[in-house]
Amino acid sequence: MSRPRWKSVLIVSSLALLALVLLAQLVPYGRAHTNPPVAAEPRWDSPATRALAQRACFDCHSNETSWPWYSHVAPASWLVQNHVDEGRRVLNFSEWGRPQDEADEAAQEVREGEMPPRSYLILHPEARLTAAERDQLVRGLDATFGGRDEVSAASR
Repeated sequence: MSRPRWKSVLIVSSLALLALVLLAQLVPYGRAHTNPPVAAEPRWDSPATRALAQRACFDCHSNETSWPWYSHVAPASWLVQNHVDEGRRVLNFSEWGRPQDEADEAAQEVREGEMPPRSYLILHPEARLTAAERDQLVRGLDATFGGRDEVSAASR
């Protein structure tokens, strides 16, 4: 008695997928989980702002990244490494002595719900901010980084 065709296709497809996942583990990218030393942080307007930023932003925008278990398994490791590399490149709260490409946009990104990204929040519910926490973080980021948006809105 032979198996139905769909069962054979399912078994072969599953084995092929498993083989691809196992082969992906041989790719070296995505496992350089370094946390360089903290060189300098911004002068936070308050400890509360830093605590909210730490909770919602530091995994990608600092040298204090927490590397979860799935960041060691390809292909998820590739995505996580890419997000952390890109996040640290544009805004790194741990290397405040160097130019920060997007510091002046941080409050706006949080205000518009762009940060933290939804894809991050799915696996990191602790980073979800209530509306009040989001408003507090936006005000704190504006105060810490100069608040161009607040100033221009107030002058209208």
